[in-house]
Amino acid sequence: MKSEIMDVMILAGSIIGIFALSEILYHFLKVRTEYTRKFVHISTGIVTLLFPVMLGSHWLVLMLCFSFGVLLIISLRLNFLPSVNAIKRKSVGSIAYPVAVYGSYLIYEYFNQNIYYYLPILILAVCDPIAALTGKRWPLGQYKAGEEYKTIMGSSMFCFSAIIVTITVFSVLNFELNYIYLFTIAIVAAIAEGLSQKGFDNITIPLSVICSMIIIDYLF
Repeated sequence: MKSEIMDVMILAGSIIGIFALSEILYHFLKVRTEYTRKFVHISTGIVTLLFPVMLGSHWLVLMLCFSFGVLLIISLRLNFLPSVNAIKRKSVGSIAYPVAVYGSYLIYEYFNQNIYYYLPILILAVCDPIAALTGKRWPLGQYKAGEEYKTIMGSSMFCFSAIIVTITVFSVLNFELNYIYLFTIAIVAAIAEGLSQKGFDNITIPLSVICSMIIIDYLF
């Protein structure tokens, strides 16, 4: 029990350190919020990859995710953590992120297959920022999704990076990968990202990956 508490403290300290570093980047190095948010997005995603290794129960994951969810809600209400919250558009992305992590962990624990955790979390952590940054840098093929604008460039880069991530994860975890799996996951996740608004892609992306995997496993 003591070792589990220590592991929770180490993970919590790591995530707090990421938030602290993003604040330093924002306040002292004047890095724009769009970039510090992506830094937090990717870095916390990498830290959460340790959850299946260090945490043996979804209750511990829930405790961590709930704690940081509450922290982020308070930060929105009290207008602190500008490195994460100081954006013009309305977004629940920072709050949706821990929800997605906990949901993915529950699915992993239910199926007892670590790929159900690592793949959706990595696609969320890596491909979503790639889509956002490339779409802003090269806004080619702009289209409207509800009240927001996305780009074909961003969606294409999401799909391409999702293919790379999927190949990498399947290879590292020694899972057999076929083309149906590969392209279905990448395309469905890219569509989910392209159609999502107000930060809900932090939930729809991992959900689309998990649903794609379950459906493909059931059919084939």
